[in-house]
Amino acid sequence: MSDSSRSSNPRKTFVIDTNVFIHRPDAVLSFKESDVVIPLWVLEELDKLKTYSDERGRNARHAIRFIEQRAQGGNLSAGVKIENSSILRVALDYDQNAAEELDISRIDNRIILTAQKLDRSEKTEVFFVSKDINARVKARALGIKAVDYEKQKTSFTRLYRGFLEGAVSRDDARLLEEQQRIPWSGNLLDNQFLTSAEHETIGRYRSADSSLSWVDRYEHGVFGIVPLNVQQRIALDLLLDDEISLVSLIGKAGTGKTLLALVAGLKKVFESKVYTRVLASRPIMPLGKDIGYLPGDKEAKLSHWMKPLYDNLELIISQHHHGELKNVETLLKSSKVELEAITYIRGRSLPRQFIIIDEAQNLSPHEIKTIVSRAGKDSKIVLTGDPYQIDTPYLDSDSNGLTFLVEAFKGQSLYGHVTLEKTERSPLAELAAELL
Repeated sequence: MSDSSRSSNPRKTFVIDTNVFIHRPDAVLSFKESDVVIPLWVLEELDKLKTYSDERGRNARHAIRFIEQRAQGGNLSAGVKIENSSILRVALDYDQNAAEELDISRIDNRIILTAQKLDRSEKTEVFFVSKDINARVKARALGIKAVDYEKQKTSFTRLYRGFLEGAVSRDDARLLEEQQRIPWSGNLLDNQFLTSAEHETIGRYRSADSSLSWVDRYEHGVFGIVPLNVQQRIALDLLLDDEISLVSLIGKAGTGKTLLALVAGLKKVFESKVYTRVLASRPIMPLGKDIGYLPGDKEAKLSHWMKPLYDNLELIISQHHHGELKNVETLLKSSKVELEAITYIRGRSLPRQFIIIDEAQNLSPHEIKTIVSRAGKDSKIVLTGDPYQIDTPYLDSDSNGLTFLVEAFKGQSLYGHVTLEKTERSPLAELAAELL
């Protein structure tokens, strides 16, 4: 098929890989007025995945139901028109003549060869869409145009930081500290922070009355923890504000994300009594988002995966003496602090809880949506993570759920974000974060 004959036809054909459906079950709706092709072997893989109890299984089942509902409108092998004016069809064969180039015993290779056959026979431009980098590389090696699924991607390098440095003059800084709140004009987002040139004064912009409110220095600390830099002060201001229901903290290792979130949660539960419990969780990645085969009951298994949270709790207890904070074991038995695997959060209603999701960069946009939508009445959710350290193969710094959430929520009155840039754990930790 010549490129000139294809250029005269603006319609395009997209061949969808299995992992795209796992990332977003209704992904076919992203391709408007196009031919959307699902290789038969994608359905085979979805069928195997549907029995999984984690997010992959749920998304596989959702994708199968989605496809089945559209199939009721006609013959999938011939093509069915769907609501975005695209034609959805299932391809039943791959290029037999090219089979010797790839091992056809592997399903992912059959999917790629299906795209190759369509590329050689279709009158439209054909694209292979996959979240798998290696699959895209193999497809390109066979001369197929291969692209990532971009619908829920945003540039991490240009991501909203939550603050502007040096935006407050000395005179305004002095006035802000004296009056605690001053009128402010400018093209700013709600809950965006401004600092003075010396970083001594920080103000938070409030769009409701176009004002700048002073941010406490927290010189006496919170539960024994004193903020060590401007971003940590901003983080505490958001974490301790009951009007902010959703907070995201992004930063490399050692910037204090998890520590600050736990400190704020403990203060709000044990002293302010705004929330009934701190619920802390993190994705369990090494064994496929499952608790795995470690010995013992759920608590014994979780203790291995939640060790970073235990370490931070031990540090807080060592810095702050409180009647109910004698040691981590006593704290967890009090029912005011709960460590839970993310797998078990789905389906729960979580009212009046301070919810911390650590390592949130390992979650997809769909998983983030599931978690945030679990928040019950008067609850607060804090998401922490480092988008440069991702342990799941189909996400990157631009497509993970944490990055997506920051871009989607910025400027909302009930949301606040800050990127923590300086490692405070130790000089060695900061050097490692920079060099390794």
